[in-house]
Amino acid sequence: MDNKLHDEPSTVTAEHGQVLVDGPDGVAVSLTPDAAVETSDRLLEAAVEAQGQILTITLADKEHAARKAG
Repeated sequence: MDNKLHDEPSTVTAEHGQVLVDGPDGVAVSLTPDAAVETSDRLLEAAVEAQGQILTITLADKEHAARKAG
């Protein structure tokens, strides 16, 4: 697995009844519409979870800094 963190979204198109995903570093995937819908749901759930993790870390860092200062 590529451990490089990418900050640009993939390009997604529909052609001939398939969903085509072109991602970073030459990643290309063809999905059925049903698989694309499920993948979309999973991506959204994971993105929300990751944003929550970032928020938790940010808040913990701010609380830690406030305790050190105060």
